[in-house]
Amino acid sequence: MKRLSNYKWGILGALAGAVIAFFYWKEIGCVSGTCPIKSNWQTMIPYGMLMGYLVADLAASFSKQT
Repeated sequence: MKRLSNYKWGILGALAGAVIAFFYWKEIGCVSGTCPIKSNWQTMIPYGMLMGYLVADLAASFSKQT
């Protein structure tokens, strides 16, 4: 449980990134299908999770420094 609490912001960021990526794909997406990331939800959601994790981890590391 201690190990999980070390990554809580990263996990929350990944979940938020997945939800945001899904709604981005659903509402905006790529109509023509030529966009390799935005055309399929199977590629958009992991990409969003990765970006969410990185942003949340970066924000958590900045908050620990101050």
